[in-house]
Amino acid sequence: MTLDEIASLLEPQIPGLRRYAWALLRDDEAADDLVQDTLERAIRHWSQRHRDGDLRAWLFAIQRNLFLNALRKRKTHGVQVGVEALENSSNADNPESRAGLRDILAGLDSLPEEQRSVLLLIGVEDLSYEQAAQVLDVPLGTVMSRLSRARGRLREFMENGRTAVLRSVK
Repeated sequence: MTLDEIASLLEPQIPGLRRYAWALLRDDEAADDLVQDTLERAIRHWSQRHRDGDLRAWLFAIQRNLFLNALRKRKTHGVQVGVEALENSSNADNPESRAGLRDILAGLDSLPEEQRSVLLLIGVEDLSYEQAAQVLDVPLGTVMSRLSRARGRLREFMENGRTAVLRSVK
């Protein structure tokens, strides 16, 4: 397969990759860098891709792995991933809309990464449960339980303005 043919398959996937990257990083420039790294890795490893596999799920898996690797690297060096101000990234002119968006993003930030990833892949990127399981490399039941927990915690956050406290079960 030629590079032009690969590019023609990858190009329609860029908007979804961009949305997911921004949802993970909340920074336009960092999201663009993550998408570029994802596409570079996909092209480099194109021959290893399963031809009968879902291209979109494969790309999201690459992107998530790159994100997690960078996150681990930052944590090792003592640097935390910051959240950029919403004023630069939101097109909403209405202050109430901006406040609502800010609340939703804060709720997403309060979720553990594994729950946030499932919620973004299924809720925002419209992947099926099976595709999300493939991207995250977990069983289907795990995707379903993480999604349920994420929705519950986000609902609790939106209703009470705080993260739901988990009780320990003995």
